[in-house]
Amino acid sequence: MRRPGSGTRRLAGARVPVRVRGRGRDHGSAAVEYLGFLPLLLLVALAGVQLGLAAYAAQQAGTAARAAARTAAQRERADGAEQAGRAAVSAWVAQRSTIGGTGGCPGDAVTVTVTVTIPSVFPGVDAFGPVHRSATMPCDESN
Repeated sequence: MRRPGSGTRRLAGARVPVRVRGRGRDHGSAAVEYLGFLPLLLLVALAGVQLGLAAYAAQQAGTAARAAARTAAQRERADGAEQAGRAAVSAWVAQRSTIGGTGGCPGDAVTVTVTVTIPSVFPGVDAFGPVHRSATMPCDESN
């Protein structure tokens, strides 16, 4: 009885057994190649998530700075500027942020600076550090 994947071929008048190439020898090679490439795929995916977190933190810092500056520019509400800045962003961003320059309007304009610490996807690696955003608003002249 012949085995699958084998056959005979005539070579110079004699029959020589020949093994026909088939799927029998390649079982599992794609899985091994995938497992070897999987750590690189995970690293690239985590780097993409880290960049997304950095961009989101920067956007939220700008939003908090504008909200706090807008509130600080109103003389009757200047004391609630820090609270307005924290209320304008996500809870996890508000926990990681510091808001400075919310003292009210001593002059023609008020500037508020917000610093947000960017969380790291990789434990123990602080690749980006904090992000700083500032906003300046003219003082409300209604009073």
